[in-house]
Amino acid sequence: MTWIDIAAGSPFGPDNLPLGVFRHNDEEPRVGAAIGHQIIDLAPVASAQMMDGSQLFARPSLNDFLALGRPAWQATREWLLDLVRNENDRDVVEPHLIPQSAVTMQLPFEVGDYVDFYASEQHATNLGRLFRPDSEPLLPNWKHLPVGYHGRAGTIVVSGTDIVRPSGQRKAPDATAPTYGPSQRLDIEVELGYVIGTPSALGKPVSVEDFREHVYGVVLVNDWSARDLQAWEYVPLGPFLGKSFATSISPWVVSLEALSAAAVPLPPQDPPVLPYLASDDLQNYDITFEVLLNGHRVSCPQYKDTYWSPAQMLAHMTVNGASVRTGDLYASGTISGPAKDQRGSFIELTWAGREPLILDGKEHTFLQDGDEVTITARATTPSGTHLGLGEVTGKILPA
Repeated sequence: MTWIDIAAGSPFGPDNLPLGVFRHNDEEPRVGAAIGHQIIDLAPVASAQMMDGSQLFARPSLNDFLALGRPAWQATREWLLDLVRNENDRDVVEPHLIPQSAVTMQLPFEVGDYVDFYASEQHATNLGRLFRPDSEPLLPNWKHLPVGYHGRAGTIVVSGTDIVRPSGQRKAPDATAPTYGPSQRLDIEVELGYVIGTPSALGKPVSVEDFREHVYGVVLVNDWSARDLQAWEYVPLGPFLGKSFATSISPWVVSLEALSAAAVPLPPQDPPVLPYLASDDLQNYDITFEVLLNGHRVSCPQYKDTYWSPAQMLAHMTVNGASVRTGDLYASGTISGPAKDQRGSFIELTWAGREPLILDGKEHTFLQDGDEVTITARATTPSGTHLGLGEVTGKILPA
């Protein structure tokens, strides 16, 4: 319950309270918490209540807050929950409620490193069937480790940022030589991203049991992909220019505490994983995504059946001694389910362009200039309540 007026169906109910960074008018960017269609401007509220660390909410990034660690994260969440539930706090909070429509959302944290995984078995299987039709769809290592690659942190952008069509080398299967030009197979990837708060030491792996000590929360991710550039360049070193031009994230970071009610057991893994990836308490989240292309719903991927858990991804990412830093981001890779309308990329939805989507009587395969993609998501708890993760949107501009 809350004293704040929240419209039915709002993604940001009183149990969610995600954090983000906003700019209001000509004022400096600062930290707020989403509640319904409004934002709590946290800096003046924390200052009025003489909270330790209130100055962190006046900064244009969440990084300093994220670096405080789990005890501070939990204390802040308890404070936020009390602010929206306790009528006695109304006089302090109400003057600092700002409509979300009146602000411009910023990138919520300064991204250090970015790692992208390949954790959905259905997605990996679909691409294996498309790219290697005469071979087993999953490569021999896939069920033994979370496959991933290091991406480009400097091109991570906040939702609403236009995406310029990338150019590069591409080579058609029947061509004798590559050509240069704008990508003709521009795609999306529906993903869930994990935001590192507490850093780790170089040379000291993070165990699966310590996942919650390092990860603050999650964001939605659209890892834009130029499939034709990717297909030509990725052998033998993997994704490069076909991925590095832009990755969009949602502006609100939902804490693991808020998401905990939607946790579900990890599906069975066979063959058994090596000890550093094993635990009796590995979890995923019951999250349903929705993909809109120019306002048309085209897919609803499900996250709960993703093969590799976020704790395993973090453990594998650091098992060689690599450290993580505050603001690092790692993402699940494309999330796809067994049904056609649960596929998280257009290369799967249209089966590499051979099965076009029909929208308003027109065929759609890969993205065209002017297309706009919006990805939303909501987590579902056992009681049937929903917790929204916001949205991530991008519009394609010409090369």
